[in-house]
Amino acid sequence: MPQTHAPTDLPGLDATYSRTATVVGRGLDAGVERHWHYLDNGDALTAAGIEPEGTILAVHGNPTWSYMWRSLVAASVTAAQAGGRAWRVVAVDQLEMGFSERTSLRRTLRQRVDDLAAFTAAVPLTGPVITLGHDWGGVVSLGWATEHTADLAATMLLNTAVHHDDGTPIPAPLRLAGARGMLGAGSVNTTAFLDVTLALASPPLERDVRDAYRAPYLSAERRRGIGAFVADIPVGPSHESFSELTRIADGIRDLGLPTLMLWGPKDPIFSDRYLNDLMTRMPQADVHRFEGAGHLIAEDAPFAATVLSWLDALGNSPLEVAPAAAFEPLWSRLDARADDDSVAVVEMGADGTNRRVNWQQLDDRVRRLAEGLHRHGVRRGDRVSLLVPPGATLTAVVYACLRIGAVVVVADAGLGAKGLGRAIRGAWPRFVIGDLRGLTAARVLRWPGERISTRSLPRASAAALGVSTSLGDLIRGTSGTALPPEPEASEAAAILFTSGSTGPAKGALYTHAQLSGIRDALVKQFDLTSESGLVTGFAPFALLGPALGARSATPDMDVSAPRTLTARAVAAAVTESDADIVFLSPAAVLNVVATADELSPAARADLESVRIFLSTGAPISEALLQDAARLMPNAEPHVVYGMTECLLVSDITLDGVHGAAVAPDSGVCVGRPVAGVSVRVSALDAHGHATGEPSDTPGVLGEVVVSAPHLKQRYDRLWRTDEASTRDVPAGRWHRTGDVGHLDADGQLWIEGRLPHVIVTADGPLSPVGTEQQVEAVNAVRRAAIVGIGPEGNRQCVAVIETVPGARHAGIAEPEVTRAVRAAASVPLVAVLVVTELPTDIRHNSKIDRVALSVWADGILSGQKMRTP
Repeated sequence: MPQTHAPTDLPGLDATYSRTATVVGRGLDAGVERHWHYLDNGDALTAAGIEPEGTILAVHGNPTWSYMWRSLVAASVTAAQAGGRAWRVVAVDQLEMGFSERTSLRRTLRQRVDDLAAFTAAVPLTGPVITLGHDWGGVVSLGWATEHTADLAATMLLNTAVHHDDGTPIPAPLRLAGARGMLGAGSVNTTAFLDVTLALASPPLERDVRDAYRAPYLSAERRRGIGAFVADIPVGPSHESFSELTRIADGIRDLGLPTLMLWGPKDPIFSDRYLNDLMTRMPQADVHRFEGAGHLIAEDAPFAATVLSWLDALGNSPLEVAPAAAFEPLWSRLDARADDDSVAVVEMGADGTNRRVNWQQLDDRVRRLAEGLHRHGVRRGDRVSLLVPPGATLTAVVYACLRIGAVVVVADAGLGAKGLGRAIRGAWPRFVIGDLRGLTAARVLRWPGERISTRSLPRASAAALGVSTSLGDLIRGTSGTALPPEPEASEAAAILFTSGSTGPAKGALYTHAQLSGIRDALVKQFDLTSESGLVTGFAPFALLGPALGARSATPDMDVSAPRTLTARAVAAAVTESDADIVFLSPAAVLNVVATADELSPAARADLESVRIFLSTGAPISEALLQDAARLMPNAEPHVVYGMTECLLVSDITLDGVHGAAVAPDSGVCVGRPVAGVSVRVSALDAHGHATGEPSDTPGVLGEVVVSAPHLKQRYDRLWRTDEASTRDVPAGRWHRTGDVGHLDADGQLWIEGRLPHVIVTADGPLSPVGTEQQVEAVNAVRRAAIVGIGPEGNRQCVAVIETVPGARHAGIAEPEVTRAVRAAASVPLVAVLVVTELPTDIRHNSKIDRVALSVWADGILSGQKMRTP
């Protein structure tokens, strides 16, 4: 059956890109002419006088066709015409598919690789080739790549798979489609398989786009290739395509070329399991997981823009950290105190029983755990997810993993089951170490990783949870044999997940040098010594005690909700550990101050031993810091500004906060950068975008950009996000924080909100925090958020407030409160709304979700029913 051109009226497809070719086949098709349909933008580039740098060879899967690549075909031409790098895109319809020829031949995977080779021989490609494939087209494109390395410059993949673990069933949709009696009925005789695949798009496809995908498959005769593709899925070694799939899976290990993998995590067919397998074979790959995207990632996500951005970045090697000559591993101070029988870690129990571990015990536990984990199969570079609350056990496990080169994955339980699951699946650990609560969640929610329990479980419980062993079992039988060589400073050490307060939590990947840099920055900034005692109510710092060579205590609290920490729990931890330094998160500080009246005179006296109090993370108000200082009257209060990507950026004392309170600047002053940190500001343009060249010019409102030795290496499996965070920055390693603020004439940093919270009014961009501070000076206001409503570029400001006393339900503010708020604000307010509580993140209890509030306020003021945001 000869080929045809694609219809000329398909949405998003320029019919002038439609091409046909007659190709002399190979393999079982040797000597036979076959007719192909494909898309090609080469002529459009030639007509514009543009010489492409190379060709993107795009191969679709089942049951799609070259239509899925339409946005890339067009975007490549547009980018080249605008002066960008030029890439010819050739997107084929595989034989039996799309508008290419239907034949009577059974096309195995090997035959399809031969088909593609015959096509590229007949339709010469311009310059070096970059393959791009999706679904089984990904496998075919990789098969071609392994046999055309002389022509190959790079490879790119969308959701696909080259290997399936023995003993694991193939994905349910494929099992159903290939089942006896279902293959013909679901894939050929009806459009069921096609319909189900198209329904995987998120959001759903427009009807005309669905019809375009169906256009080549309007009859059973034209759908035979869909069924044949399903039948060719290798379900075991006896399948005729198994050996070719194995060849490809092994062959891609040797390519060693730049690779991009774009992934839709919601794909029920090619899940993150297959992404992880591909990354073990192609560890050089750049990866971006588009949260919310599924199998049809080309429809679900901005894949074309990402592909072109990645190609633009080719040749720009990632900036590596140059570790200090005297790099000191995180565990070195633990090693130095291996014979010390003084207290190292105190774990405060809810029932009043406290667990004390000395340095000698901790060192022995770490070494034996490291040996046991290594003997069990945990290897350098393996990811280990830790579902263990802060305390002595978590501390020992972290240092044991780091010592043998495993990469610890730490996600805050405050993310909730959904957020935590998203984070763990994104990191795809090989092992999960957890307590009973964590392992139960892992089992019920099917999180990846071999499960190891923190304590021995009854056989039936272990089996029910899928637990393979326990930490006790790993330690039993250890003999003190030599551990593997220590990891290098530049190797990955940890993936720390953000709080998720500004979108899905992101994993910040740290090297060993960068983790040690956090320790070094703390030591230098706060004069920490081996005699220091720490109380750590802030999860990111709870594990640094051994690294600092200082004893540490974890207070009794629900770590998934820092606001549960009480003043009594802090005082008890200070007493038990003889601590002189207290680390708390903003959420914890709020509740500690709120529960201060519960302290006994003795507990208040114990808090007098604290010499430094640190609130770390988001900024807190002067009043809250002052209240905390009254609890610890001999302590110097500090607010440390930072983020998961760079835990220490700047520091300000209470005296500094007092001084800033009378300054004319707008926002929250977070002090001067700590030693080794550089801060710049990228100015906002008229549209509220941070487009200015980062500078240290005082008074410029823009995005805060930071550089530091302890800055994260990159975002894990979020290439696009990482590129955005490092765009248009000075030479070196920098990070765009997403925070908006300015530097003053004294070099102090002022934070004025987040980029998404900037309100673009008719007079230009407005940051919300300064106006919020004005509103919060009104006696009736406890806390405020300023948000925008209306069309972009002409947004109007609305104040959303918590009142004193608190309101029982959301509504319009009382007239007298509205008048007072409007009088205090320096910008016009079209409305003042009252809520029972402003929506904030769990970790900080201070990062207000202004985006959600803006949508809510817009709806309320447009006549929607009054409800709680």
